[in-house]
Amino acid sequence: MARESSKGGGRRRTSRDRAVVKPRRSLDGIKTIDNRDYDLLGRFVTDYGKIMPARLTGATPKQQRRIKRAVRRARNIGTMA
Repeated sequence: MARESSKGGGRRRTSRDRAVVKPRRSLDGIKTIDNRDYDLLGRFVTDYGKIMPARLTGATPKQQRRIKRAVRRARNIGTMA
């Protein structure tokens, strides 16, 4: 009988366990990501207000950093909840 560790237990997830998700959002044709463009930023935020990960948005790392920065600025100035 195998012993389970006291921290979490269960088996460890591997990269094969993760579901392959196709990018849902497209950034084609978007040159600038502005913190005042609420419609654009709203596409990258969940209903709960969390920033969606790049694996779901299909953004490159550089684009994801710009999205993150713009969403945080929009929240700070109060244009986004």
